[in-house]
Amino acid sequence: MKKDKIKISAVSYLNTLPFLYGLNNSGILDNFVFELDIPSICAKKLIDDQVDIALIPVAGIPYVKNPVFISNYCLGAYKQVKSVILFSDVPLEQIESVYLDYQSRTSVNLVQVLALKHWKINPKWINSFEGFETEISGRKAGVIIGDRTFSIKKDYKYVYDLSMEWYNLTGLPFVFATWVANKPIYDEFVDQFNRALQFGLDHIDLVVKEYVQMNPDSKIDLKDYLTNNISYLLDEPKKKSIKLFYQYMIELGLLPTDLVQKISLF
Repeated sequence: MKKDKIKISAVSYLNTLPFLYGLNNSGILDNFVFELDIPSICAKKLIDDQVDIALIPVAGIPYVKNPVFISNYCLGAYKQVKSVILFSDVPLEQIESVYLDYQSRTSVNLVQVLALKHWKINPKWINSFEGFETEISGRKAGVIIGDRTFSIKKDYKYVYDLSMEWYNLTGLPFVFATWVANKPIYDEFVDQFNRALQFGLDHIDLVVKEYVQMNPDSKIDLKDYLTNNISYLLDEPKKKSIKLFYQYMIELGLLPTDLVQKISLF
């Protein structure tokens, strides 16, 4: 009997390009369709059962009814990530309010953890909207994630890399998103899926070449970003980091305890 196509939602940022390259060019994986979304929508689609697999922000995983971890690959960083930033005109202790990027689920929780656990500040948190970047000024700071961060760093006096700040607090890497299904996926597909992801990671030079050909005016050093800032292996330190992140979120009332208890982490 023919199996239905597996629906996949993937993040539409530069850090996902190796994964997308593998899915599109490996020749390993078939019987799937995928959509490109911002992280918050990846999470919503998986939670709402609109897709079967998503590269989902880790803060969204507890809200998936039956999360199934299907891969040892992720979007993480050991120190600086360069694309998850708190921008401000003033130093941390002078910040009065913070816009939380509407494209994010994990980073907007991370900045609140860092504020209370690490920086010892308690600003007002403001849900953002499209175009909110222009509202960051004076004592109003803002969390911005993704490719937008590369072009605006020069516009702000204070730039706090949230992954680096997490490392300074915990000594651990940070995980922004992992591949999760909302139902059991047949073993053959999971194996092909992971081999396709590995194919993309094994061909980062071709990923970069393809990007440069399509974006000749880009000022981003994509190879440096993908190889020195993004860390793709979901190793033991990263698993430990996810658990600690959930623990901090629970302590600060950002996540109900019962949602985490249902997850069989790794």
